[in-house]
Amino acid sequence: PSVLDSFALLSGQLNTLNKVLKHEKTPLLRNQVIIPLVLSPDRDEEIMRQTEGRVPVFSHEVVPDHLRTKPDPEVEEQEKQLITDAARISPDAAQKQIQSLNKMCSNLLEKISKEERESESGGLRQNKQTFNPADTNALVAAVAFGKGLSNRRPPGSGASVQSGQPGAGAIIAGASGIQQVPMTGAPAQQQPMLAGVQMAPAGQPGKE
Repeated sequence: PSVLDSFALLSGQLNTLNKVLKHEKTPLLRNQVIIPLVLSPDRDEEIMRQTEGRVPVFSHEVVPDHLRTKPDPEVEEQEKQLITDAARISPDAAQKQIQSLNKMCSNLLEKISKEERESESGGLRQNKQTFNPADTNALVAAVAFGKGLSNRRPPGSGASVQSGQPGAGAIIAGASGIQQVPMTGAPAQQQPMLAGVQMAPAGQPGKE
């Protein structure tokens, strides 16, 4: 009952206020001037809430700006100058200027959109993967650990060498499994040494 009584009281007051505002003798509120009665340099939380944090205080410094109904005198002079300049231009000239401005804006928008498309395509190209991770891992494993490499010797690597010494053939035959790697910077005429036995170049008979 107390809530219903309060609601009935509020409803009656709102109806009375509406009747007063709609009366023909009541002046329009939009034609009334707001006069600040209290100015305070202190922070006002209610004003902060109503202005969404834009006006923290209602002091003599902010009142002229917030209650201003006309722009600044400098802005009024610039507006008058622009209106005067616009009145001097003929309609044909104004239409040409409008068309040229629209054309410039269209060209600028096309350039901006083209650059955006190019940047997007460039980003896609950079993000595209250009290698196979599996092949890379297999190559690294083969180089570092010899994984997947064959142990078979290529044909012709163990060329027969003639020697005049009787025991040289057995030594060379026993050492035929050793892979010979030429030394960089070695003289071209130097003959290879194997197991302490001087080997004759291929194609030449052994000297006794």
